[in-house]
Amino acid sequence: MGWFRRFYGENPLHLLALLGCFALVGAAVLALYPNPSALTIAIWFAAAVIGHDLVLYPLYALADRSLVLTRWVRRRVSSRPVTVAATNHLRLPVLGSVLLGLIWFPTISGGGAGVLFFAAGLPPAIDYVTRWLLVTAVLFLASAVLYAVRLGRAAVRST
Repeated sequence: MGWFRRFYGENPLHLLALLGCFALVGAAVLALYPNPSALTIAIWFAAAVIGHDLVLYPLYALADRSLVLTRWVRRRVSSRPVTVAATNHLRLPVLGSVLLGLIWFPTISGGGAGVLFFAAGLPPAIDYVTRWLLVTAVLFLASAVLYAVRLGRAAVRST
C-alpha cells in the first residue's frame, strides 16, 4: 500500500470516496438530463457554487477571523488568561440562525404565501419573521447560559 500512497498521495479509501461522489453526481446528471429544465438547474447550481465560494465564504471566514483576533487581543491585553473561549458559543447560534433563515427564507419573507393558500387553503396568519427571530434569540440565550455555566465551572476549578 505504500506505493499507492506515494503514487496517489492519499489513502485508498479517499479514492474510493471520491469515485463514489463522482458516481452520485453522474447519477444526478443522468436523472436530470432528459428534463427540459436541466439547463436552468445547472445554471442555478453553478450560480450557487460561485455565490458561496466567491461571496459567502470570504464573508463568514472574515467574521470568524475577527472572533479569533479578538480572542488573541484579549489574551495579549488582559492579565487574566482566557479559560473558556467564547468563539464556539457565538459560532453555533449564528450557524443555526443563518441555516434556518436560508432554509425557510421563502416562508419568512412571505414569498410562499400564495403556495400555502393554494396547497392548504389557509391564509398566512403566522408572522414567520417574529418566530425566526424568537428562535434566534433562544439559540443565543441558550448559548450564553451554557457559556456562563462553563465560566463558573472554570472559576471554581481555578480556585
